[in-house]
Amino acid sequence: MTHQITEDDLYLLNEGTHLELWTKLGAHLTTRDGVAGCAFAVWAPNAEAVVVVGDFNGWDRRSPEGQLSARGSSGIWEGFVPGVNQGASYKFHIVSNQGGAFDKADPFAVHAETPPHTASKVWDLSYDWSDDDWMAARGDQQRLDAPMSIYELHLGSWRRVDQDGTPRPMTYREIAPELIAHIQQLGFSHVEFLPLMEHPFYGSWGYQSTGYFAATSRYGTPQDLKFLIDELHQAGIGVILDWVPSHFPTDAFALGDFDGTHLFEHADPRQGFHPDWSSYIFNYGRPEVQAFLLSSALFWLSEYHVDGLRVDAVASMLYLDYSREDGEWIPNQWGGNENLEAIEFLRRFNTEVFDRFPDVQTFAEESTSWPMVSRPTYVGGLGFGFKWDMGWMHDTLEVFQREPIHRKHHHDQLTFRAVYAYSENYALPLSHDEVVHGKGSMIGKMPGNDWERFANLRALYSYMFTTPGKKLLFMGCEFGQWSEWAHERSLDWHLLDDGDGFHAKLQRCVGDLARLYHATPELHEGDSEPFGFEWVDGSDWEQSVVSYLRRARDGSCALVVANLTPVARQNYRVGVPHGGRWREAFNSDAAEYGGSGTGNYGGVDALPHPTHGRSHSVVLTLPPLGVEVFVPDGGEDIAVVDAEAAGAPVSPPPPPPRVPAPDPAAVPGAQVTTPRTPGIAPGAA
Repeated sequence: MTHQITEDDLYLLNEGTHLELWTKLGAHLTTRDGVAGCAFAVWAPNAEAVVVVGDFNGWDRRSPEGQLSARGSSGIWEGFVPGVNQGASYKFHIVSNQGGAFDKADPFAVHAETPPHTASKVWDLSYDWSDDDWMAARGDQQRLDAPMSIYELHLGSWRRVDQDGTPRPMTYREIAPELIAHIQQLGFSHVEFLPLMEHPFYGSWGYQSTGYFAATSRYGTPQDLKFLIDELHQAGIGVILDWVPSHFPTDAFALGDFDGTHLFEHADPRQGFHPDWSSYIFNYGRPEVQAFLLSSALFWLSEYHVDGLRVDAVASMLYLDYSREDGEWIPNQWGGNENLEAIEFLRRFNTEVFDRFPDVQTFAEESTSWPMVSRPTYVGGLGFGFKWDMGWMHDTLEVFQREPIHRKHHHDQLTFRAVYAYSENYALPLSHDEVVHGKGSMIGKMPGNDWERFANLRALYSYMFTTPGKKLLFMGCEFGQWSEWAHERSLDWHLLDDGDGFHAKLQRCVGDLARLYHATPELHEGDSEPFGFEWVDGSDWEQSVVSYLRRARDGSCALVVANLTPVARQNYRVGVPHGGRWREAFNSDAAEYGGSGTGNYGGVDALPHPTHGRSHSVVLTLPPLGVEVFVPDGGEDIAVVDAEAAGAPVSPPPPPPRVPAPDPAAVPGAQVTTPRTPGIAPGAA
């Protein structure tokens, strides 16, 4: 009998070192002795018998052609069923030696029926890629010193289309041109999809995965997803997938109690059951389970050309007592709460990924102070490329959600990050988690009237894009959607119908910020190294103003000044490292973004007036709730003149009628540009 799986394959599987298991297990269309059919294989070491049942044999559990044979003591059951074609639905009927029988979906299926149906589908993954140029160069786009701005989205609710009067999610192929155009308009470098692995409960957003090798069929076939990724790559956009090795759902058709025993999960619920999500926890100490998960990670990088994996809920993996009370968890062999097996698995995951794909990235959603998450494994780190900075997210949102008059009492929450900013390679997330479960929308978190809300949000995004770390923003936040994200409906795209409204202007601001970030080495080359950030003055808590320098590798710098109150501040002196002209490269208060147009006439001259321990200083007008970026400029001097004396208008351009704009003339210390301060100055991006 010809075997699909060799003796070497069996040995490596049981050893936990076979990391391309999708090429051997599961369902594979082939020909045996001139007969076309499908080779099936499944790991079920505690099975007494295994039968493949499907629409090709009438789901007959007694079908002689569906009977699989055990491969010694390896736990693998294998067989060939003639006449099975592409698209056939199937399951494994497993009779356990512990009693009972179960119909289980294939853990290695690469395609599945659309939920609520749960059968696996026989499928060939062949696809002709056209992204050679991207794949050859992507390493340069994902280095630690490269600019990375990530647009996070849930594919099923990004934009819906009408079908017979009912809105439905777009397919992988339908979304491609519209998503590409939107990301290019924003100037982002990457898209990150909430999990696209098959999942039975749509409301889990994919975080309760059952198909660790199967792209969800809700939006099309595997080839359709490959087409979407291919198109994104050809447009110069990287693709990151959320991946969930931390837990899996208890659905009867899936991995839990797979062969009548706790095969993939720990048997003891103190180790194997997650109290927060009512799901199972993988047994990371079992070699075959490690091989299963590592094969899954490498599968998406190999078969789907994915550029990065974001690992969900890493904190829940690291701690044995995560979300557990005393007596509800089992200490490790040394009496501690560290999950030693999960730690070793995560280190191995990163080692294997970067060994095979050195030009991709991995991201950890880790919410505690666990050390060295993004440090190499050879120095004791977990080996991730980046860690989500959840502390920055929490502290920053707490500051921006407060009324500006109270922010000075919480100034340390804004400045504390500088203490640890380079302890890890950080990504700054304003993710889906911040706009669900009653937390409201991003614009809804901001205080004040509508004009102030948008000014606050522009300032928040400007602060994010000028602070060390890679950037991540969830869909809908870029245009200030009022409503909280809901997975069952589309984003509120109608808010952009008025092209001159505050939503469109906010989106324009976000796009300009991304382009400025990407075009300015000072704003990204030092994202992960200490040379990249230097305080000018982080102590002006009385006025809620911070100023800092961002530096490039060659020592050049950009000056960032943020005023987090609605009071414009005139004659505000800031120290700079040298003289010359400093061009105002960006101003979040620009009229084209819906701001008041308060600024500095496009630039200021640095004079030899020592301030903040520096040899020179600039005297600035700080716009209300505004963030400005200045870069050295060798151009000619521009005289600073009184706006009213120059005949300039003292009021900004009229805003949309829905929201009254403040009159800068009525704001103490305000200065109006002639005629306004641009968002991004010519030549800045």
